[in-house]
Amino acid sequence: MEQLVLYQPPRAWGTPNISPFCAKLETYMRITEVPYKVGAFSRSKAPKGKVPFVELSPGNFMGDSQLIIEELEKRLAAEGKTPLDAGISPRDHAIARMVRRTLEEGYYFVGLYARWHHDEGYAHMREAFKQFVPALVVPLVRRMQRKKLHEQGTGRHSYEDVMAMGGADLDALAELLGDRPFLLGDKPRVIDCTVFGFLESTLGFPLAGPLKKHGESHANLVAYRQRIRERWWADLPASTGASA
Repeated sequence: MEQLVLYQPPRAWGTPNISPFCAKLETYMRITEVPYKVGAFSRSKAPKGKVPFVELSPGNFMGDSQLIIEELEKRLAAEGKTPLDAGISPRDHAIARMVRRTLEEGYYFVGLYARWHHDEGYAHMREAFKQFVPALVVPLVRRMQRKKLHEQGTGRHSYEDVMAMGGADLDALAELLGDRPFLLGDKPRVIDCTVFGFLESTLGFPLAGPLKKHGESHANLVAYRQRIRERWWADLPASTGASA
């Protein structure tokens, strides 16, 4: 497979990325050994105006982490290599889809609330964003994110209620994982890239808030995150949000 160019924000806090979606996609590329390099951060070429996005070939850009992964799965199969979800059962595929949608379309907004709506979380986001955007732009980003949260609905709830919602999602994830090494069994699947990305965004965030503390209360989630870091992200420095 031709080397891809991955466009995303820089790493922060010793985690794969400030964005769970970027962490998800790059984790997939590492597990499947898809050749890639990271390009300079830019949204000007993003086909959907969001990150991550990739350049599949010169001038051929593609956005959306899930659509990119689905395209790469097809390319691996076409090259005679084994896609990550090869042989997955219909039931496991259904479970994976429901977990992914819960994390990406529900839990994501809980994390957004903790990072951008809440002042203590925003303090960390402000400093991280100054790495790649002008400082005067960051308050505008916050205003946009808070508006998004209000329109979506999560921003209309109290901090305590939103953290309780997120905690219940983490409880459900821990129950589904159980004592298995990966979400669906003994080997990683595409869904593990999503789960890992969102656990990194929670457990790797510098603020020791209620969401992070709740995640750390589940030993299996902490071990799962560490397992994937050690196997596919050994080049990362120790996370500033890592558990003791």
